[in-house]
Amino acid sequence: MTDSSHSMPQFPEPYWREVSLPTAKKLTEDISVDVAIVGGGITGITAAYLLKKEGLHVAILEAGNILNGTTGHTTAKVTAQHGLIYDELIAHFGEENAKLYYQSADSSLKFIKDLIQEKNIDCDFSEEDAYIYATTDEYANKIRKEAEAYKKLGINGELHDSIPFDIRIKNALSMKGQAQFHPLKYLKQLTLDFLEAGGLIFEETTATDIEEENDIPKIITRDGYKVSCKQVIIASHFPFFDKEGMYFARMYADHSYVIAVKTNKPYPGGMYVSVDDPVRSLRYTPVNGEHLVLIGGDNHQTGQGPDTLKHYQALEAFAEKTLGIKEYAYRWSTQDLITLDKLPYIGSITAQKPNILVATGYRKWGMTNGTTAATLLTDIILDRDNPYKDLFSPTRFKKADPSIKKFISINADVAGHLLKGKLQYLPTNPNDLSNDEGAPIMYNGERAGAYRDQDGKLHIVDTTCTHLGCECEWNHGDRTWDCPCHGSRYSYDGEVIEGPTNKPLRRIE
Repeated sequence: MTDSSHSMPQFPEPYWREVSLPTAKKLTEDISVDVAIVGGGITGITAAYLLKKEGLHVAILEAGNILNGTTGHTTAKVTAQHGLIYDELIAHFGEENAKLYYQSADSSLKFIKDLIQEKNIDCDFSEEDAYIYATTDEYANKIRKEAEAYKKLGINGELHDSIPFDIRIKNALSMKGQAQFHPLKYLKQLTLDFLEAGGLIFEETTATDIEEENDIPKIITRDGYKVSCKQVIIASHFPFFDKEGMYFARMYADHSYVIAVKTNKPYPGGMYVSVDDPVRSLRYTPVNGEHLVLIGGDNHQTGQGPDTLKHYQALEAFAEKTLGIKEYAYRWSTQDLITLDKLPYIGSITAQKPNILVATGYRKWGMTNGTTAATLLTDIILDRDNPYKDLFSPTRFKKADPSIKKFISINADVAGHLLKGKLQYLPTNPNDLSNDEGAPIMYNGERAGAYRDQDGKLHIVDTTCTHLGCECEWNHGDRTWDCPCHGSRYSYDGEVIEGPTNKPLRRIE
């Protein structure tokens, strides 16, 4: 941890990643397995663990290192309280489907809890009540409607007129018996069990395409190796293979931020998230007998908005006012994909490709939705019934009116950013950049992106996103190039951090 000061940690780094994890080599030959899983997060590792238990030969391909993506940057709430959702689900999909959604999340909570107890996993698991709260009259009314939805669906909840913080609220709604944990300590044990049982993991192995030969999928890696299999699970956050599903037009990327602090005031327990803007999320995790408080929120569409460092500063100001900061230990950001109707896509990527399965669009609730995806995809592969198959099917035909409006606005926004990036005037000269500073520049008459690292070395890339050609913007807070159109993110030297792209930015020497 940092020293006892209020200064912001210099580099974004999640607390969870301090866990020592198993490492794996790159794929260096063609292989054949029963199931190939692309993505080493909660969905990929849980599915691999379950499928291996059933006797299948399984391999995980991870473009970077396992558990370093969204799973490693979560707030790790294990809850069925997914913001304001159940009143909306009842209105759009009916009580039966709304209840199925709740049951899927509740079942995943129980799955995680039972597995922790069965394997005696030390992962800081604790049961906590979850709360959503409103600070405005408009959202207070929505919370009252949500409380009515809880009653209709049989959810154990309660309305409150206060929460145990110095935050003036209108009302709050609790969901009893929810949980929190350390996600990487939990998933580390599943990874070790998978490897011990003969499962395969290949890190630094980027999947770029899928070929099909006599209904046998073959994953092609960036290095040209092939993985033949009976089924593919795409659990790479954004589907890397998207030739027919058009997932980039059916989801949008939302960026949010987390700071982790030790506080002057004691943390009262529970998990909290506001439903109005700006979003504020609170929970704690135990560290060496103390409470490390995680404060999240300040979300915005990826690649858009003000200087990203301001989001960290806003969370710091909220933490200071609410609990007082004794030590500012960590900060990080995360990116979540939100589908047009707010339900995840879990199942066959298209109706014509039943052997290629996908799991994406968890809308910030990846611990339960990711676990639901793993169990559902396992059942699909083993040809077992699952009550949630139709609800989450990517080929479902249910459409809610707000999702259609969102679809139109997202794609109009994309067109605007395509034009803006191409026509933007960029006066910055790369020689003007100070150490640890980045910006779009004009280089040899073309738009480029430059970052001068702490040692003074200049890194220049072509900022044209390799997905569909939008121009990436500099993310000061995380030192990344972020695409405002579909949410692809790259490191300062152009390596892929988040899809939908799977190709790095072109480096300019």
